[in-house]
Amino acid sequence: MFNARTDRNQKDLVKALRGIGAIVWPTHRLGGGFPDLLVGFKKTFYLFEIKDPQQPPSGRLLTGPEEKFFRMFLEYPVHKVETFLQCYDILTK
Repeated sequence: MFNARTDRNQKDLVKALRGIGAIVWPTHRLGGGFPDLLVGFKKTFYLFEIKDPQQPPSGRLLTGPEEKFFRMFLEYPVHKVETFLQCYDILTK
């Protein structure tokens, strides 16, 4: 396990997701490009890689390991998100 930092908006996203009934398990410490959150909603699991919308665009890019993870799991529900609205749209479509 890594002592990974969290994005500034992660705590608020977790709270908002739990507020709509989602099960949220923080996974940011796994490292190796694994996304930040495992989210269960309406009997489906999602993986969310959180990026801070207050960072410049260059600070919101996927890292090399994150890109590799996204490529490996291309056909699975893995998403890069910045806001609760993005999360909500993904969970409810």
